[in-house]
This record gives sequence, structure tokens and C-alpha cells, in this order.
Amino acid sequence: MAHDQGKDAQMRLGVCYYPEHWPRDLWDDDARRMADAGITRVRIGEFAWSRLEPQPGQFDWQWLDDAIAVLARHGHGIILGTPTATPPKWLVDRMPDMLACDEGGAVRKFGSRRHYCFSHDGYRQECARITMAMAQRYGHNPAIAAWQTDNEYGCHDTVLSYSDAAREAFCIWLAARYGTVAALNAAWGNVFWSMEYASFDEVDLPNLTVTEANPAHWLAFRRFSSDQVLSFDRIQTDILRELSPGRDVVHNAMGFFTDYDHHALGQQLDALGWDSYPLGFLEMFPFSAADKLAYARQGQPDIAAFLHDLYRGCARNGRWWVLEQQPGPVNWARHNPAPLPGMVRLWTLEAMAHGAELTSYFRWRQAPFAQEQMHAGLLRPDSAPAPALAEVTQVSADIARLGPTGEGAARVAIVFAYLSEWVTQTQPQGEGASALWAAFNCYRAARKLGLNVDIIRPGAPLDAYGLVILPCQPIVEDNFARQLQGFTGQIIIGPRSGSKTDEFSIPDNLAPGPLQSVFSGVVTASESLRPGLVHQGQGWDIGLWLDHLDTQATAELVADDGTAACYRAENIRYLAAWPKPALIAEVMKRAARDAGLEVVRMPKGMRMRQSGNYRFVFNYSAAAQPLPDAISGELVIGDRLVAPGGVAVLAAG
Repeated sequence: MAHDQGKDAQMRLGVCYYPEHWPRDLWDDDARRMADAGITRVRIGEFAWSRLEPQPGQFDWQWLDDAIAVLARHGHGIILGTPTATPPKWLVDRMPDMLACDEGGAVRKFGSRRHYCFSHDGYRQECARITMAMAQRYGHNPAIAAWQTDNEYGCHDTVLSYSDAAREAFCIWLAARYGTVAALNAAWGNVFWSMEYASFDEVDLPNLTVTEANPAHWLAFRRFSSDQVLSFDRIQTDILRELSPGRDVVHNAMGFFTDYDHHALGQQLDALGWDSYPLGFLEMFPFSAADKLAYARQGQPDIAAFLHDLYRGCARNGRWWVLEQQPGPVNWARHNPAPLPGMVRLWTLEAMAHGAELTSYFRWRQAPFAQEQMHAGLLRPDSAPAPALAEVTQVSADIARLGPTGEGAARVAIVFAYLSEWVTQTQPQGEGASALWAAFNCYRAARKLGLNVDIIRPGAPLDAYGLVILPCQPIVEDNFARQLQGFTGQIIIGPRSGSKTDEFSIPDNLAPGPLQSVFSGVVTASESLRPGLVHQGQGWDIGLWLDHLDTQATAELVADDGTAACYRAENIRYLAAWPKPALIAEVMKRAARDAGLEVVRMPKGMRMRQSGNYRFVFNYSAAAQPLPDAISGELVIGDRLVAPGGVAVLAAG
């Protein structure tokens, strides 16, 4: 069995399967039908602890042995999950203090999933034990193509735990970071409100305070909590690499989730996966009412692409997978419509265009019981095909026709740090002023110009890019500022960038702090603007946030009342206002022109991705649309009139 290593091969298709949910006489037919649809990878096991170990130390491997053998007989490589997201009841009863507590101090009890605290040493030992038992049994099984650690770290708000175990671990973490409590007091400014501590043991978690806790305290807790996820994962990855060499170790991250540092997690995995639910995300996150209606069955055109590019930038060597792809209505959003016909195929080809090594559908058969019984699969509960199965079969043929696509080189980089989002969540100062959504707005603006975009961490190499964008980066390290100082391409610096020190205070030289070596100017004041309080420009406006600057740079975009939205000095633009869609579109257009980038203005709802020698064009509109005249090449898939939910692929001339 070939193991899943290397990003240059043709993208594979997979499916999530739970053999423990189904009678054994279905397994063989399921495996055959998967293969008939073009599926070659099957993801199993991540929720099966109670079936693997019904009683402490009493393992039942036979059912899993049989399931793996059946799947392998039909040519499937197995992605085997460790079951640590769902500890069994007997384990919770043995050590009830392993459960996390919410911000209000309530225990998060057994009865669903993710019922554990990342900081509990006893639970960590149990996770190591079950991981070792699985790796010893299956580590050299030729059917095992890859391992997945746990499932969706942090789902259901489980990164930030307020348990006793978390508090004890936090105190130890603080001592390692600061060395002395005097250093902690100085770094946090604890002289304010008489918050000084005499020892690390006195420091509590930042919840349940009378009013807001010190933002530096919160930021330290966010850093600590992220580190706990990483060290928890490392326990399993170390065991799996030792006992199952040659297999990829992966994890499945989530969409628009920022509670831990995915850049750091990606560096300790072989490939970083994520779970793609474009319709669910459209309903759950702050998209406009107009977009939610226009794209109700397609997903907003930049949702999946943004997350593809984000996680590719987080992953070691750029290797990333879609471990769960929405195939139909989900069960967890505010509203759960069915995808427009063609969208499952479109989402799959879009992942391929952005460099995915695998797209795996969740799930094979819809479950008729428990919490996810309203979540569609590729089969209905009665085993009849659901609508997406035909699209999977079709897209399998599409992938075979295209073959490996090669790299999708980008000339535009958006810099995003999870630390930035922690700052804007802790001290938003204005409702909606989120670093994550500032990055998303910048990404949308670039994609509407037909540009390939990379989303990179601060400090990543910049040589390949003509345009680098910092949408909102409150904390900027000196090394990164020096790197930008030596960059000769175009730079856009967004509001709030360089406005905080590493310990969440205002820099001595004011914002943009270290970026003053790049852009000569000082932010003298910042204000957040309520809805309706705007400064109107020519087709754009200043709203939500405004930095007031003292600078000799040219005011390039000025509102009708004289308020500057964007300043320019040589190759640098400082965007003083929040990157609202119309404003960032105007700034992006000018910066792309000055960078000498070839742009294609994309019709509403249509997006393009260049990948190797192919141009992929995706129509997220509910109506057919012609390809723009500027998009040339021989059609390999589709037509120049692209159907709603359709895809055209052209061989670049």
C-alpha cells in the first residue's frame, strides 16, 4: 500500500467511515461502492474508544482488524484516527477532574464529545496509552496510509479551559516564561489597579473577574492554551512516528477557528488537514445578509479558498488535505440548505486547484441516530445514493483527466498571525474589528482581481511576491520589520498594525511601533466608528476603525470631508481605515498596478485559480456566466459559458 507522502502526486479522494455504526454484512459492499466512485482513502476510528476498550485494559481489536482488512481488500488506504476526542464513560468516572470547565466555572460533562481538558496530566497519560496500543497493533499494517491525531482540536470552544488542572499548568507556564514574578508584574503593568502578585501561585485564570481582566493576562492565557494543544498533540505524534514509521501524521483543523496557533501545529505534522463546510460557515460567520441569500446553496466564493490558502501556509512544506468535505445539508448551522447541484464537484476541484493532496467527504452514509442524524452523507441512511455520490464519481474522472496540476505560484502574500486575532478578540475596541476578518476582506479583494494569493506567517520568505499585505497585525517583531524594510515590492500596512508590544501595551514610540522603520509616520489617535458614522469617499467609505496619523506621506485616498483613508510613501501604503470591501478593493487595485501584476476583473460570483499549466474558473453564481475575454487557453473541462455551480479548466497557452 502506498503511503500518503508527497505533494506532487494527483489528488486522491477519500471518505469518512464508521464501520462500528453499521452491520458487518454492509462493510464489503460499502468498500466496493467507495472504490467504484473513485475513492481510495478511508478515514476511520477517531470516535471509537468505547468499542476499542470497553473496559479498562480490555481491548476488542477484532472488529477493527476485520474492517481494515475489508477496506484494504478493495484497494483502500486507511487514515486511522486516535480516539482521544471521545474518552469513554468509564475513564471519566475514574478521574472526573479531567473534564474542562467553561468560562463561568461550570464543568463540561460527559454526553457528547471533546469532554476533556488539554492540561490534565492523567488524561494525557491515558491518551498516550491508547495511542501506543493502536500504533503497536497497526503501526506496520500495510493498509495504514496515515494517522490522524484526535479530532478537531478546540471544537465546541474547548481550547480555553478554566479547570483546576488548567490553572496549575498555567502557573508553571508563567514561571517558565517570565522567570520571576517581578518580571511578570512589570510586563503586565500590574501596578495598575493594584494587581501585583507576590508569587506565581497567586495568579488565577482571567475569568470570573468583576470587570475585564488585564489584557496582558488574557494574552498570556491565550498563548498558554495554544501551547497546551501543541504539547498534547506532540505526545501522540511522537508515539506514532516511532511505532509507525513512514506514514503521514495529520490533524483536521476547522474553518475560521483561531483559538490555537495553526502555524505551530502545522510545523509538527506531516500534513495539515481541515474540515470544509462552505454552507455551514456561510450561516455561522459574519457574512452580509445579501451574501447569505445570494450564496445560500453555494457558499460565499472566497470561504473555502481562503481556508485552503491559510492552511497551506500553516502546513510544513505546504502539504495540506481536506479531511472532511461537506456533501449535502449539515446539522449544526443556523439554517442548513442543500448545495446547488454541481457544488460538491466544484468544491473538490477548487481544493485540487489550491494544492490539496486529498479531499475526503464527510461522511459515507448518513447516520439515522444520535447527534448528527440530520447531517447528509454520500449515501442516505437506507444506503441509496445521496445526490453528492454522482458528483464524486464525476469529479474522480475529472481528476484523472487533469492529472497532477503542479504548483499554483502566487505574487500576492497576505500576512496573518493567530496572535493578531487574539489581540483583537481580547481588546476589540470596536465591534467587528477582527484581524481574521480584516485578512479575509483583503483576500476577497485580491481574488476579485483574479490573483493567486498565499497566506503566510510573519517571517516567511517574501522574495517570490510583488505585493505583501499586513491586514491587521498589532504585534510586529523587530525581525519581521527589518525583513519588510528590505523588501522592494509593494506593501500595504493595515490599521492597528504595530500598535502593541509583545506584552500587550502601547509601544514607547506609538503605533506602528517597529514598522516606523518601514513607514515614516506615527498614529496619534485611533477611534472606532459605530454603524452609520462614516466618512464618505468616491465609491468607498471610512467606517468601523480610523487611525489618525502624523506623517509626511502623501494622503492618497481622502474622503469628501478631508479625512485620509490611505497614505502612500514610495512602495508603502498605510491603510488608516478598516479594510472594508470597497475601500480595500480600491487600495488593492492601485497596489497591484504598481506591483506590475496582471489582473483579471472577475464577474460577481466567479473566481479563478492558476495552478501549474491550468487555469481553474469557478462559478459560484446561481446563473450561468461567460468567461471573461481576458481568460484564454484551450478548454480541458467545461465550456466558456460556465453553468451555475460549474467549473471550467483551461490549459494555459
